[in-house]
Formats: sequence, C-alpha cells, structure tokens
Amino acid sequence: MAGPPGLALVDLDGDVLANCARFLVARDVASLSMACRPLRAAAYCDAVWYRLFRDQWPFQQVPHGALGLRELYIHRHTEVQQMKFTDPISAIYYPNPTEVTPSHLMLDGNYIWLSQGPIARRLRVDFPELELVETYKSHGARITCMRLFPLIDTPLFRGGSQTNEKALVTSSADRTVRLCWKGHSRCFKGHSGPVTALSDKLLGNGEFKVLASGGEDCTVRLWSMSARGKSHPLISTLHGHEKMLSLLSVAWHKPSLLVSCSKDSKVKVWDTMAPPSSGSSSCVGSTHLSTNGVPIAVKCHESLCYIASGSEVTAIDLRTMKKASVVALRDHRILSCEMLPSEWLICTGIKDKALLWDIRKSQELPNTVAELHSDDPVTFLHLDPYKVITGAPSGDQVNVWETRTGHLANTLNCGEPAEAADRSTLSAMAVDGCRIAMVGSSSELDVVQYRDFLMSSVPASLPGNTEEVSKFWGPQQYSDDEDEDDDEDDSDEEDHEHVWFAA
Repeated sequence: MAGPPGLALVDLDGDVLANCARFLVARDVASLSMACRPLRAAAYCDAVWYRLFRDQWPFQQVPHGALGLRELYIHRHTEVQQMKFTDPISAIYYPNPTEVTPSHLMLDGNYIWLSQGPIARRLRVDFPELELVETYKSHGARITCMRLFPLIDTPLFRGGSQTNEKALVTSSADRTVRLCWKGHSRCFKGHSGPVTALSDKLLGNGEFKVLASGGEDCTVRLWSMSARGKSHPLISTLHGHEKMLSLLSVAWHKPSLLVSCSKDSKVKVWDTMAPPSSGSSSCVGSTHLSTNGVPIAVKCHESLCYIASGSEVTAIDLRTMKKASVVALRDHRILSCEMLPSEWLICTGIKDKALLWDIRKSQELPNTVAELHSDDPVTFLHLDPYKVITGAPSGDQVNVWETRTGHLANTLNCGEPAEAADRSTLSAMAVDGCRIAMVGSSSELDVVQYRDFLMSSVPASLPGNTEEVSKFWGPQQYSDDEDEDDDEDDSDEEDHEHVWFAA
C-alpha cells in the first residue's frame, strides 16, 4: 500500500515558511522571493526583515510600528553602500616618509595591501589605526602590478583551514613575478624585460590553474599554479605581439581563453590549453583597435571583451573578433575607465568630468551620457551598482555619486585629518562595498586613510544636491506596486526592484 503523498515546500503554511526564512541571510531571502508566489510572500514578511535589520545594524533605531521593513532595509543598505554619511569608522596609517608614496592599493576583507616601490605591505584594520602585519621585500625594482587570488588555487595552499585565504601575486620591473602568502614566497623567472601585466583571474578549470604575465619583451608567459609544477613552473611562452604588453584578461565564457592587449592597440586571444609546442599556434584570434592610444582598461563579460583605449571603448565579440559596439568620445582622451557590463554600464574619466554610459542605448544620441563634473582630470575611478567614485591626482578629495541618478552623494577628503601645512593630494584609491581606502600625499608626509560606512548614522548634507538632475537617468521609483496585481502572469513577478546585497 502506497504511503501518503509527500508535501512540497510550498504546501507549508505561510507562517511556517516565514519562520524558516528568518534563518536566512539577506542575499538568500532575496533569492527566495524569486522562486514562486508562496515563497515570495514569506520572503516579504516584516518579521523576516526586522530580524535582518537588527542583525545588520543592532544600534540603528527601527521606527516604532514601521511597516514595509523590507523597503526600510533596502533603503538603509543602499545609503550605506553609497557612503551617504559623515561618521564612518576610520583608521589611519603613516608610511615611512623616507620611502616612496604608496600605490597599487587593494582591500581584502579586514586587510589592506599596498606597494611602495619594490616593497609590498599588508595592513590590518585595527581601529583607530592600521597595523602593519607583513612586509615583502622580494623584488629588486618597482612593483608594476598586484593581484589577489584564492590561496587554494596556488601551490602555497596546505590545508582546509586556509580555504578562505588570499595569496598575493606581484610583477616587477626586475623581470620577475612573485607569489606570496604569510611569509612564504615563490619566484617565477623567465621574462627578458620588465613584467608589466598580470591576468585579472587565473586561467583554467578544476585543480589545474594557470597564471599569465606579460612584459616589455612582447611575450605572454604562462605559469603553473599547481604544486606539481614547483620545479618547472613556466608552461609556455606566447609570441605574437610587437610592443609591450599592457593588459591581460581571462574570457568570461571560456576560462582557458586569454585576451592580451599591447601598447600598439593590438588585441590577441590565446587558447592556453593548446599544446605548448608552438606559442604562436596558441593564438586563436586577433584584431587591431582603430584608435590612437595605449589600452588602459579591459573587462571580459560573457563572450564580449570591453577595451578602453584612446578616445573609445570598444566591445569585441571573442567568438568572431568583430566589434560589437563602440563608445566614442571623439575629442576627449580617456584617462580612466571602469566597466560593469552585467548592468550595461561603463564609466569613463576625462580631463574635467566622468561620463556614465548605458551601453544598451544608441551612442549616436547626445543624451546617452551622465556628466559627473570634476575640477581636475579624473584618473581615479570606481563603479558598482550603487555608486561612482571619482578622484584626481591633483585633488585632495573624492566625490561619491549615485549610479542610478547621477546625484552627488558625498565628498571625502584623502589627506591628513588635522590641519597640515601642505595640502594632500590623492595618489591611490581602493573601494569594496561600503569601505574605502585612500592614500593622501604631501611634501611633509603620506597617509593611508580607511573608512567603513556600515554602522554610520549621521547623514551627509550637500548644499544644492536636491536640485541636481542627471542627463542620463530618469526619476527612480522604489515601490512594489506592480506586485499587487495577482492576475499577472508568473513571469511578470520578476519585474520587481533590483537589489544587490553584499556577501
């Protein structure tokens, strides 16, 4: 005799589902809401979002009897990500004034990585100071590039307790590449000139990972990240470029493909899993950018590769090596560029502003760009779904702009908090969610400032901000009115507010 039919998750009582949802984090609750109507109703329950709000901001007051706690959480989360406050938790570090100004700034959890000439340092955030915990002096010349990769994908990995650790990879003008982690170091030698570029990700799937580097010797070198390649890490040398390598990026749709850009605007695609007998035979595609300028930024997404060079941002279909679209600035040279292809956004910095583009729209129209003004050339740039941050090497502050509206959200100083005889200017910047690190430099001293806006509560007040209107984005509505019509087809349920939650 057959047993009773089993119950599906959606057959449970709504209160039971809501109680289960209370044990999830915000990202999982958001995913739950997109599954079906019963789970969406549970995910929208105020009790769920009240618990999430209290867990994330235990000292932030929740309005008494407030309704729509999901909207309250989203609003608070968005403002934190946009750094719209004046009271972030801050920490500071003063580098040795006899050494060169820090550069190549990176954030990694509770740590900050920076380089000073040939030296790499790791700082731990320990409010109100930044504590120096590691110093690597392995290179004999200036560090040219820095990357962080999962330790588990490198030969330095030893056990499960290190699963979430990151390893540092640096390239240098001394012709070497270094892999470092907590006092351990490994050197990769092979280039006959300064190493100028490292791949933005490791190539390959599974256990076999490969690091790519490029240099002034016009070659791309592939290095094994497997423990088995310890004695002979150099896998292959790829020839074909005629000028110095400037950028390397791993294809999104096929992690064995490497995109390389050289100083003469030539772009090549390499199949790094091809037999290593002939480096040139690994090249599966090439093209030349129709612009005068060195490529300064590259980003792969799906089968497209976006490259900023000269006065253009070009999207190349890696399957055909044909141009898919072009953002042309005509008479303006691009000084910096950040790309968010998953949201169809590109931001370019030029001599007196940053321009925010929606690459879905026709670039022939003059109103397809939002202008984020600057008094100086924008060479420092950050872009994410919440904000754009712009800075200039001659300025003493950075501006934070709302991505959706183009409104100015905040202005942050990069120099010494106390009064100093000389004004500090920005020399490096790194952003991760609601955290930002900046290096301010003056003739007297350098200073590394770190700010975390997660627990901030005092709103920033910017005069005239309410009257600013973007030339690009229309007014944004934050409501779920479209969800109230139960007669809509289930496919329409996905057309609700798009919210990003940090991991």
